[in-house]
Amino acid sequence: MTNDLTFRPACDLGREIDAGTLDPRDVAEAFLEAIATHPDADRIYTCTTPQRARAEAEAAHRRARSGTRRGPLDGVPISWKDLIDSAGTRTEAGTALMKDRIPAHDADVLRAATLGGSVCLGKTHLTELAFAGLGYNPITATPPNIHDPALAPGGSSSGAATSVAFGLAAAGIGSDTGGSVRVPAAWNDLIGLKTTAPRVSLRGVVPLATFFDSIGPLCRTVEDAAATLALIEGGKPVDLKACEVRGKRFLVLETSALEEIDDAPLSAFEDAVDRLATAGASIVRGKIDAVARAMPLSAKLFAPEAYAIQGELIESAPELMFAEVRERFRAGADVSAVEYLRARTTVSALRAEYAAATATYDAVLIPSAPILPPDIARLASDGAYYRAQNLMALRNTRIANLMGLAALQLPTATPMCGITAMRGPLQEEALLRIGAGMERALAVI
Repeated sequence: MTNDLTFRPACDLGREIDAGTLDPRDVAEAFLEAIATHPDADRIYTCTTPQRARAEAEAAHRRARSGTRRGPLDGVPISWKDLIDSAGTRTEAGTALMKDRIPAHDADVLRAATLGGSVCLGKTHLTELAFAGLGYNPITATPPNIHDPALAPGGSSSGAATSVAFGLAAAGIGSDTGGSVRVPAAWNDLIGLKTTAPRVSLRGVVPLATFFDSIGPLCRTVEDAAATLALIEGGKPVDLKACEVRGKRFLVLETSALEEIDDAPLSAFEDAVDRLATAGASIVRGKIDAVARAMPLSAKLFAPEAYAIQGELIESAPELMFAEVRERFRAGADVSAVEYLRARTTVSALRAEYAAATATYDAVLIPSAPILPPDIARLASDGAYYRAQNLMALRNTRIANLMGLAALQLPTATPMCGITAMRGPLQEEALLRIGAGMERALAVI
């Protein structure tokens, strides 16, 4: 068994299990060994669950032998962000405030994945309570960026991303409230799917801001994303055959997303757009006023709800938190209920305007992040730099959260620079088909 196995797409592993050329038990052992021998595994995983993994792999082995596999990822090992409850295993949401919290039941998404035959490898690190986009967490651990350990990995689903990037999981399940799947996916050259906020069950998931919270996969291919979405919902993957971008009509969104952007992400994005055009896509560029009006409302929406949900816990022992994350939560206390509800009402109206403005396009395209991963040492020593970089890291991704969209991040030809396609709410299947065509046109997977 070579370590190359752990760097293969999840669906490829599933196909070989189905064909009988791979044994799920051997696959599980390969990943467990990779984790055990990786020098930074404890910065990626909060804990592993080898007993559960081996038991689930044994059950997958029996199903494979009897021809009763439950789906394309039956027997495939997956990591879980440590805000997703797992029965009998500590789930601490990246914070000392929840130290030694052990839930009695699996979250709905983990239960569905287990019923679908997947193998649970363990829990992965994240930003404290999932409320930052850089992945820097001095309280528990900061996972290494796949390209340079001195750089931030992206967050808050930092461990979910790096578990896949370093070959320590075939796919990772993360959450996304303002960009927490897409930023680490972009900075570690992965596929990241932000689902529509109400689509995937959040029962058993430590909440941040439930109006925006969503669950989604980080993986190597669009096919893997489609299969993983089906897995955590207990459904069937969308058919990705014959997907191409020829004839598709894309809008390059110029509002906010292209402003004050670093040279490398902009150049990579424009190159990707050119490749899509060469493959036969029609590219239109334009602005959407609803986005410009929505962006300033972020301060009246995310932090107030997050503080309403987690403020009591935070104030029970505020000294246990990283100050930058703690104060970001506390900013929500200064927003009145009237301001919050007015912002919610306004955003709902702006979502309708956005839907009308984009109705004739197959997808809206933006750079996934306007900056490259910042230096961890500077984040640790310079609070103003941390705050500025965190806001910029999440600026572009926040568009999809504010507008209530499904969004898919794909790598470009330039490392750490992604392109995101967005479609309307609950249109993940159509988005994944578009993404599969984009993946072929970009030819970087």
